[in-house]
Amino acid sequence: MSVKDMSYRERGILISLVAHQCYCEPDKLLEARPGIRSLDPIKKFLNKPLPPTYIDVDGAQAYVLSDKTDVIVACRGTEPTAINDILADLKMFPVKHHLGGRVHRGFYAEYDKVIPGIKDALAKHNKKGDKTVWVTGHSLGGAMAVLVAAELQPNGGLHTFGQPRVGGRTFLKSLKNISYYRYRNNNDAVTIVPPSFGIVFKHGGVLRYINTAGNINKSTYWEQFADKLNGHWQALKSFNLIDGFADHSMGLYHDHLYNMDDNGKQLPK
Repeated sequence: MSVKDMSYRERGILISLVAHQCYCEPDKLLEARPGIRSLDPIKKFLNKPLPPTYIDVDGAQAYVLSDKTDVIVACRGTEPTAINDILADLKMFPVKHHLGGRVHRGFYAEYDKVIPGIKDALAKHNKKGDKTVWVTGHSLGGAMAVLVAAELQPNGGLHTFGQPRVGGRTFLKSLKNISYYRYRNNNDAVTIVPPSFGIVFKHGGVLRYINTAGNINKSTYWEQFADKLNGHWQALKSFNLIDGFADHSMGLYHDHLYNMDDNGKQLPK
């Protein structure tokens, strides 16, 4: 079954699984990371027709995986122990983007390292150009995925998890023709950085907000605001003083997507 023919739930589980497993080295892709219930959805992308292509340039990493009908590009996120990732996150000064507007300097630099390898890999994984292309990533990987999608214009979609703000309104226009879904888990602290200074850093895409109960529902700004307060309160009651960082776990994102319904009726469009 192609990814576009999957149910909303199946597609969400698969794409979040790839975003989670891309933290692994190539020889450990079949070793489940925390929060993963099953690796079965990803197995068909690991050897047919080509094995995954791993791009690793000066600490910036991405995977390109494919089967007979689809290609998934997954950018690796922030590893707290990796100094390159930390430095990239801190270089927030906005710089000009080649498609217009301004973007986060550090994220753009990480994207610039991997995009040549991603394009080379796509030429191999999608020789005829007839496959559906999807882009995903978590944390720093989510920011890189936004920049990759702006360049590739994937015909499947862009799904990010715990993604920080990447650029301004002018840059976000380059994503207007992409099915772009941005997942935020309750009080995930990474999703509110860099600060929205005036017109510089803005979020794009359709927000799929995951509430305190681990569900995605259509909700207003004020309903989300109340739920975030509830999340903080629940964390305090359990002596969890790092709620915003705990909510950033890719394992939690993946696990919560099992709560989606198949037809997506509860999802904001």
